[in-house]
Amino acid sequence: MVQEYQSPVRVYKHPFELIMAAYVRRFPKCPLIPVFVDSEMISENQSEDGSVLVTERRCTIDVDAPRLLKRIAGVDYLYFIQKNTLNRRERTLRIEVHNETFSNRVLVQECCNYTVSLTCPVDNHINPRSHLIQLLQGKEIIEYYLRELEEEGVTYIPRWTPPVVSGTGSTRLQLAPISAARAIPVNSAKDGLHSKDPACPTELVAGSPDDKLDADYIRRYLGDLTPLQESCLIRLRQWLQETHKGKIPKDQHVLRFLRARDFNLDKARELLCQSLTWRKQHQVDFLLDTWERPQVLHDYYTGGWHHHDRDGRPLYVLRLGQMDTKGLVRALGEEALLRQVLSINEEGLRRCEENTRVFGRPISCWTCLVDLEGLNMRHLWRPGIKALLRIIEVVEANYPETLGRLLILRAPRVFPVLWTLVSPLIDENTRKKFLVYAGNDYQGPGGLVDYINKEIIPDFLGGDCMCDIPEGGMVPKCLYRTAEELESEENRLLTDSIYKSASIFKGAPYEMLIEITEASSVITWDFDVCKGDVIFNIYHSKRAPQPARKDTLGAHGIASLGAVNAQLIDRSWVLGQDYSMVEKALPCREGESVQGSHITRWPGFYILQWRFHSSPACTASSLPRVDDVLASLQVPSHKCKIMYYTEVLASHDFRGSMTSLESCQSSFSQLSAATTSSNQSHASSISR
Repeated sequence: MVQEYQSPVRVYKHPFELIMAAYVRRFPKCPLIPVFVDSEMISENQSEDGSVLVTERRCTIDVDAPRLLKRIAGVDYLYFIQKNTLNRRERTLRIEVHNETFSNRVLVQECCNYTVSLTCPVDNHINPRSHLIQLLQGKEIIEYYLRELEEEGVTYIPRWTPPVVSGTGSTRLQLAPISAARAIPVNSAKDGLHSKDPACPTELVAGSPDDKLDADYIRRYLGDLTPLQESCLIRLRQWLQETHKGKIPKDQHVLRFLRARDFNLDKARELLCQSLTWRKQHQVDFLLDTWERPQVLHDYYTGGWHHHDRDGRPLYVLRLGQMDTKGLVRALGEEALLRQVLSINEEGLRRCEENTRVFGRPISCWTCLVDLEGLNMRHLWRPGIKALLRIIEVVEANYPETLGRLLILRAPRVFPVLWTLVSPLIDENTRKKFLVYAGNDYQGPGGLVDYINKEIIPDFLGGDCMCDIPEGGMVPKCLYRTAEELESEENRLLTDSIYKSASIFKGAPYEMLIEITEASSVITWDFDVCKGDVIFNIYHSKRAPQPARKDTLGAHGIASLGAVNAQLIDRSWVLGQDYSMVEKALPCREGESVQGSHITRWPGFYILQWRFHSSPACTASSLPRVDDVLASLQVPSHKCKIMYYTEVLASHDFRGSMTSLESCQSSFSQLSAATTSSNQSHASSISR
């Protein structure tokens, strides 16, 4: 089996002849490489004109293994044969290495080419290193001996010229100015011979600038990389150039996917390919130029860019506690919010490139500061949480390793509940970047000033810097999409619609049955009253209700109104005996949005009921209000309509965090307050 490795390209900013003079100084042994014990000359041959020099050496390498393992293997050292072919005329050096030890079991071959670069790019270069060759011609070692030559006064070595042949009148050739030299490790194969010929240096020079990378580029734009990481980046980029038909992403972008998969080349390639396909399908590359934010986002989305942190990373500030997440979802839909988040990430990538140029060092990620002051139960609105989870999935898959640090400030007691919901979808490496401060702990030692300069701390966090971010507030309900719009948009949303519609007839309430098998489970609900006024109740029964048959509906005194709701609570049941009320009846007017939760105290059957609510009749001595008259004309007197969503959460998902529910600002129902005083974990809330 053949395993092949491609090392990156190393650029030296020195003349070829000077590089060669530094290179030969590492033999017979180099004190800078402890494992390189020694080397002995086997042969040395030179062409008649002196232009080509071929040298063979046997190199002794100390085995980096425990003493016991060395004894088992029967060796203390490994021996490699190195063959160097120096062509002074063409100014090239070819280094070929193969193992002598264990060669009957495994064959290791490596090859490296030094050649002259006709162009020396500034923006795209990568450090090449291979396995044994790394020991014999690493750039750090070359630079060490270059400094040694300089200290000896050797700063220039003339290029080789053909010898003058007497009697022919030949003269020395006029040569071009000295160019820089670069090392080009071409192939290195393990467990077999090379599977393909070494790459041609001429092709590399003639290629695009992206084919020629050096250490300066890495330090300037990519940061510290190990030899393996450098090799993974080069191989993945070359694979993209050979197979990908679209726009090739920048090295910084490719590197993020490698880091996200711990430089597992196959996993990173799969993730990157999926992301590139997604970007093309959704035209993400053009998002910043084509997408116009709706006015609702300008007015009520409480986030924006704000200077940079102490490391030069762009700083994004999000006042989540002041944001009406439910209102934004209801007014815009999930797709618009997803585009907003994508535009933030695209802008973040652009700002990272700008800061890299400004600060002169690689900046590949940004810092996010999240202020949770004001966070309460309305932010735990389940449809909004589901939208948030989907957005997190999209961001994690397509923008890995873009978040450098997340500072969460003024986290209230309800925060553990939110964290329980969203943390499973966040990558482990990303979770390690989260720093959470409760209350005003962020103002002391180890707080915000450790990461952000004091002069740019926003004013709402006690700083002196004005932060140009909308203050948020509740999105007016007049901007909400109607029930018809929600229904018609179901197929266009990124997720399936989770709302259902229901009609409530006069004399025929709409009821929903929920079976609870484990006490302390959480029933959550969210509904909007689209037409008419309703009363909302929650009941509990130990036995399963039996819906009335269609032929018995007349017994309820319902007029023929078309489709009517099947009754779950039988007329013969006695309240307090056959079933009980677990939440106080809540009257809800048209246009109101209601959300809440109930912590079940007993297993059994819970019934959520919405029933028709008639407005109080006007007395003879009082005139009807204009609003009531108009409402009576617009809403049929026998029918109401709601859009609702319910969900049951298992008790183990919230065990240990339920007491934090009482710290929220949402109002608790009177009944819940009376029945749960002895047990804080049995909290119920209804908020509008």
